[in-house]
Amino acid sequence: MGFTTDNLAIRARGLSKAFEGTVALQDFSLDVWDGSLLTLLGPSGCGKTTALRVIAGFVKPDSGTVEVKSRRVVGPDVDVPPERRRIGMVFQDYALFPHMTVGRNVAYGLQKADRRRVAETLELVGLAGLEDRMPHELSGGQQQRVALARALAPGPEVILLDEPFSNLDATLRDRVRRELRSILTAAGITAVFVTHDQEEALAMSDMVAVMRQGRVVQAAPPDVLYMKPADAWVASFLGDADLVEGHASANRVVTPFGTFATDLSGPVQVMVRPEAVQLLPDPDGDAVVRSREFFGHDQLVTVMMPGGTLIRSRLGPVPSLQAGERVWVKIEDAAVFKA
Repeated sequence: MGFTTDNLAIRARGLSKAFEGTVALQDFSLDVWDGSLLTLLGPSGCGKTTALRVIAGFVKPDSGTVEVKSRRVVGPDVDVPPERRRIGMVFQDYALFPHMTVGRNVAYGLQKADRRRVAETLELVGLAGLEDRMPHELSGGQQQRVALARALAPGPEVILLDEPFSNLDATLRDRVRRELRSILTAAGITAVFVTHDQEEALAMSDMVAVMRQGRVVQAAPPDVLYMKPADAWVASFLGDADLVEGHASANRVVTPFGTFATDLSGPVQVMVRPEAVQLLPDPDGDAVVRSREFFGHDQLVTVMMPGGTLIRSRLGPVPSLQAGERVWVKIEDAAVFKA
């Protein structure tokens, strides 16, 4: 997918919001491209849900602007009500009406009852023929799809989803996550998804925006974000990483496990992902295996370098390395940050 400023679905700039002195958003800015799925990812309390509710129109920011398809919906003297923003919302608890049938739940957001539109939307989410069921007669995954159908039925330009899988068990989450991605792709709709689950964000997104303390610290495609994080905090938040202190000069930094190119100078941190570490068994190797965790499909091996530095390697199930064996260490990739 090609991303250019000409096809922005959402453009947020300088959003700030405090609740009784507690800062929720601080200079929050975000671009969401038309037809893409962007995930807001971050630890609890970083402002993800507040950002979503500001975009939806449920919370008024203290400052900043929001545009949806180039229409200003938030800004100085501008506050378009939620029902006029053409934004659909899927809440964490689905918020289905328990006394209404599936069909009536889906039709709720329509200006008038439209059985054809209800049937079309339910077919899109894989629930054709269930119009007369009650919410309590459905599984958790089906209830989530009803909530999505209700949000899609009015034909919004953007769908916002606030941790929609949090009520599902781990096995069901994986399946429903794939289904949701397929539904949104088939609908051709822009979506912003909130989660604190790193694996979930990386698996289903076109773009991931990592938040910390009320602002976006890095937004990038999942593979770029994972392999080229903006700083050591993002690196550690997005999965396993070993960080080693070093000193950069003459466009390079020397570490116990290799020399790496860098434009930085002075004190730095070098980040290595375990899957970027290769181990070559050799009685003359300068590193020693300290421990091994075997998971069947892969293994995590910790080795000690000369000087005592520990580094982890994620390998396939073979070779079967044991504590005390000597190996050579080869690093395929690393990132260097200012310390």
